[in-house]
Amino acid sequence: MYPNPARRAVPVPWLGTDHTGYLFAVSDRIADPWGTRTPYGRGEPWPHRVDSYLHDGLSAEQVDRWVPTAAVLHSNGDGVDIAVKGGRIVGVRGRRTDRVNHGRVDPKDLFGWQANSSPDRLTTPLIRRDGTLVETDWDTAMDRIVAQTKTLLADHGPNSIGFYTSGQLFSEEYYTQGVIAHGAIGTNHVDGNTRLCTATAGEALKESFGCDGQPGSYTDVDHCDAIALYGHNVAETQTVLWMRMLDRLAGPDPPAIVCVDPRPTPVAGHATVHLAPLPGTNVALMNGLLHEILDHDWVDHDYVDAHTVGFDELAERVAQFPPERAAEICRIEPARLREAAEILGTSGRLLSTVLQGFYQSHQATAAAVQVNNIHLVRGQLGKPGCGVLQMNGQPTAENTRECGADGDLAGFRNWANDSHIRELAELWHLDPMQIPHYGPPTHCMQMLRYAEEGSLRMLWVTATNPAVSLPDLARIRHILAQERLFLVVEDIFLTETAELADVVLPAAAWAEKTGTFTNADRTVHLSEKAVDPPGQARPDLDIFLDYARRMDFRDRDGHPLPTWSTAEEAFEAWKRCTAGRPCDYTGLSYDKLRGSSGIQWPCNTANPDGTERLYSDGRFWAQPDYCEAYGKDLITGAPVEPTEYRALNPHGRAIIKAAEYVPPHEPPSRAYPLVLITGRTVFHFHTRTKTGRAPQLDAAAPQVWVEISETEARQTGVGEGDLVEVRTPRGSVLAAARITGIRPGVVFLPFHYGYWDTSDSPGDAHHRAANELTLTDWDPVSKQPIFKTAAARLRRVEPGRGPAPAPTTAASAPITSGVPATSGGITTEVTEVTEEPEEP
Repeated sequence: MYPNPARRAVPVPWLGTDHTGYLFAVSDRIADPWGTRTPYGRGEPWPHRVDSYLHDGLSAEQVDRWVPTAAVLHSNGDGVDIAVKGGRIVGVRGRRTDRVNHGRVDPKDLFGWQANSSPDRLTTPLIRRDGTLVETDWDTAMDRIVAQTKTLLADHGPNSIGFYTSGQLFSEEYYTQGVIAHGAIGTNHVDGNTRLCTATAGEALKESFGCDGQPGSYTDVDHCDAIALYGHNVAETQTVLWMRMLDRLAGPDPPAIVCVDPRPTPVAGHATVHLAPLPGTNVALMNGLLHEILDHDWVDHDYVDAHTVGFDELAERVAQFPPERAAEICRIEPARLREAAEILGTSGRLLSTVLQGFYQSHQATAAAVQVNNIHLVRGQLGKPGCGVLQMNGQPTAENTRECGADGDLAGFRNWANDSHIRELAELWHLDPMQIPHYGPPTHCMQMLRYAEEGSLRMLWVTATNPAVSLPDLARIRHILAQERLFLVVEDIFLTETAELADVVLPAAAWAEKTGTFTNADRTVHLSEKAVDPPGQARPDLDIFLDYARRMDFRDRDGHPLPTWSTAEEAFEAWKRCTAGRPCDYTGLSYDKLRGSSGIQWPCNTANPDGTERLYSDGRFWAQPDYCEAYGKDLITGAPVEPTEYRALNPHGRAIIKAAEYVPPHEPPSRAYPLVLITGRTVFHFHTRTKTGRAPQLDAAAPQVWVEISETEARQTGVGEGDLVEVRTPRGSVLAAARITGIRPGVVFLPFHYGYWDTSDSPGDAHHRAANELTLTDWDPVSKQPIFKTAAARLRRVEPGRGPAPAPTTAASAPITSGVPATSGGITTEVTEVTEEPEEP
């Protein structure tokens, strides 16, 4: 048991006899989201630091039990223990032995668990009667869904029904939902809100390596001598991973940092080279970097010749992007591009990470693939410190992709390979023709277009809030509110989307059910049930199975489909589905996961303890008969034909895929001279469904703001805190201005906030959701919506009433004086326990 000292303002040694050798600090984790540093050097193990937060001054000794789980409000997958007292959650602590976090906890997880006991939790089903949602019982709610399903299947067929899920359920639930949708119903309309955050990650991995699956590992931070972060504000989106990087930076041999981001993020503040390209020009930037790498011959030709195809095409393409041309397109200094390229091209151990700054921008997949290309031409894969992390945004986004709940098929199977369809049919005991494979599973934006046109008549939305998170919200609200669309929403709160539903089902939340989930570096954790859900709320798995039983879905032998009835049975079925596939779980079990603290797949007979890095032998999952996808044209998105893929890559090598730069579809203009980008803040997750109900997190970022540069502030006469109208061709948002070091020509809005701001009075209500302004457009390859290239303009509306409500702790830090620092006070103090360093 770790000590739980009285509150102290500064780190001091713990002097108790039983705990000699430990140091503790008490840290305000709103004022400092990353906590105390524990420096270490290259090749050394990352020191442990156990973060804990208990409600109302409880001590660890007063906790009834600690229940193992993992973090749920980002994709890092930190091992966490839930403190339970009197049948309620009373706090959390990091798990010291966990391979991912070594005891550290993100601020969102330290405080976000309080949402579970929020008084406005959904506790009973709701149905719409005479235009109003009213309480009902489970039988009535489920009977209405079943009746609608049967009518639509009879009158319009399987593709009149669609499922839009989340990145926050468990693998057992995704797999069950996939079996029901793809198998029992036979619809091709299945996707997840991971389409908004990591569809490009999966697609970029398929394009380069023939299959999804993260090549790198978080432990590469411990060994690298350079880290490149492309559109990845890791300090705010995965704070524990940033803690690991900060501890390396504080050590004796810190890695060089290359940061690509138009905002002054904490990553940019620590960067050796910070590149701030104009949004929408990422492919030009990457081609310029690759030009320098090839021009200086920083290339591992032996690796390229033995393990890749496509190098000559890349060389021809990037020859057209010398630094001067690339820099002119990106509006950066050519010298800075050259400095960054030298780091990328000469570092002995390079780690690269990629996230929304690339994924939600123009030419998303094409840009992300070029990051893979840097590692392929340099032979920087499969070795400690040499890895690519095409990151996820959500805690179980990886499971969504693996299980076939997000526009893929279960087990990373290829929809265009008939033998893969037969494998699934045998697993599910169905005729292969029952599983739709005439084309790829439908992405969410296309599903909504079908709903808009009237061919999709029922949409089941699980644990996500598209009425806030999708682009061009006026259009989305209109589609979801149509009378002819039967909308089912399964969630834990009455979200903006649930308010539009015909049936609302109350679900159990994290900590109220058992299941597995997998993080961005393939680490699988078991999350145990800690407390009961409130009222009549049920686990999502139970809801899906209840629906299947009421529909009386059967396999070809007459057995119920799905055949399982518990979470552990569903996991065992999922294991069978993964056998022999890249995401092989067959060496895992609930018992084995209870005895560990995170195991990376593939875990099987050949790799009984999991696999830290992929492709260490230079062999890829790209063989034509085995690969998950044959690839697409990076400009048009047109699928590569199987015969064409076989001719290009008969031996299953990694594919070096070049891309031409094309300008964004909505560039700045005289009427709209700026570029609007959207994103996150360190204290909130998605549409604040949970974090907005945690007092500490809500207080740290209670309201929307807009970040503008000093140049735009001067030109428009805007001061800190002034009310500003941000307008695009689709609408306007009113927000208080925060003047930051963001690059000129770019404005930023956090996307977390819902439709309306009524904080002053109902008569002053106005739009505050960033997605009122974003456009209906998506990457042609990954189909990921574009949130970062809308043309915009600014107008000062009225003087401010004080500073903007933006945190001062990270990318939204002001450059003007007199803005009070963001802090939390006594309610945000977190105990941090570390091992005392040995004397030199």
